[in-house]
Amino acid sequence: MSQVLSEQALLAFARLLKVHASLTRELNSELVNEHGLTINDYEVLLRLSRAEGRRMRRVDLAEEVLLTASGITRLLDGLERLGYVERAECASDRRVTYAVLTDSGWAKLQEAAETHLAGIQQRFGERLDDDEIDRLAELLARLPGADGDATCSP
Repeated sequence: MSQVLSEQALLAFARLLKVHASLTRELNSELVNEHGLTINDYEVLLRLSRAEGRRMRRVDLAEEVLLTASGITRLLDGLERLGYVERAECASDRRVTYAVLTDSGWAKLQEAAETHLAGIQQRFGERLDDDEIDRLAELLARLPGADGDATCSP
């Protein structure tokens, strides 16, 4: 493979960035307008819903949602004020703090999931057929950072 980036590779990369920004902005707007949650709030509630005991160490949660320690603290503080997440201490290590999804947070996630999944369906399912979606998923899976659980529903 050539070390010089082809025009097609640059075009594909630019389109990927533009599509990501556009989709993120649109999906975020829907979640904020209909549920008062940002897309990052949704992602945190989703990750907590899948974690054992609906709890995760705050540092692990920050890593999974690609936020800094201060970023996850600000985000979790807002979710705590809303009653969707609560803080829990670790019995064996006082330095460790957990974020725990509350029943109210679980209910909010389920409610918001309907909007979020409909938004994804609208943007993908109405523009691409099933074979195209499968191929796109397959191609994106080859890129760095595409591993892990990528579903958007709780």
